[in-house]
Amino acid sequence: MSDTLPEVRGRLVPDRALSDLTWLRVGGPADLFFQPADLADLQAFLAALPPGRAVFPMGVGSNLIVRDGGIRAVVIRLGRGFNGISVEGTRVTAGAAALDAHVAKRAAAAGVDLTFLRTIPGSIGGAVRMNAGCYGTYVADRLVEVRVVTRDGRLETLSPGELRLAYRQSELPEGWVIVEAVFEGPAGDAAELEARMSAQLARRDETQPTKDRTAGSTFRNPAGFSSTGREDDSHELKAWKVIDEAGLRGATLGGAQMSPKHSNFLVNTGEATAADLEGLGEDVRKKVFQHSGIELHWEIMRVGEPALP
Repeated sequence: MSDTLPEVRGRLVPDRALSDLTWLRVGGPADLFFQPADLADLQAFLAALPPGRAVFPMGVGSNLIVRDGGIRAVVIRLGRGFNGISVEGTRVTAGAAALDAHVAKRAAAAGVDLTFLRTIPGSIGGAVRMNAGCYGTYVADRLVEVRVVTRDGRLETLSPGELRLAYRQSELPEGWVIVEAVFEGPAGDAAELEARMSAQLARRDETQPTKDRTAGSTFRNPAGFSSTGREDDSHELKAWKVIDEAGLRGATLGGAQMSPKHSNFLVNTGEATAADLEGLGEDVRKKVFQHSGIELHWEIMRVGEPALP
């Protein structure tokens, strides 16, 4: 296998376990794991990689279940060299590996309101990919453009329209890697923006299991969103509410649990497998549908193969 792989300056590791790279701490190995040294290293690698090789870009694993059998692909994870943040006027440019919280804080210090990113777990690449949002504002509302490396190594710039951003989703060709995003935020007073973020953090800590091993919201809210991802206030149906009404707050399977604090959060209580977590999620989906006729859709991305019997 090694004789078919391109030379790299970054890290290229076979059979790299992924469980320590996900917030839920589960999952098998990647066939290959690549952490590029810089943009040129990433471009050269993808250009030289045989076209039949599957590629899976991975962020910080905050919204991800890797199944116990691992991923039959080259997993690409961006690190140093892709986490820069700069502000010019009301425009903020952030590398895909920059943490959402860091971007919000840097922007606020410069008087730019991207406070909706402060409590979103994960990195900018994942936030763009999933059109992440909070408190009624979504990436689609603030995104100007993204830079991506295509599967054959070309650097391209895409508009939000080309990404077709919708509620918790976007359309990006297989194997393309987001490397940078540009946002435009409203101007604001730095002290007021910081105070708003502090209040958001306090509210989050009061209502969500932030000290547990979770991957953020498990299921999308069942209704009330437009095609652009903006919440429609005329709808109030929430995933946690229909889970509660089905009597599933605190439900368990193996080491997995629906959090007693917020029932739309899957928790690894300590020894859960990916199969436990996904199995409990599927049980919840089935029982909610039986109870209310509402079909819940996963917000957490699930990838890879189940463990062999």
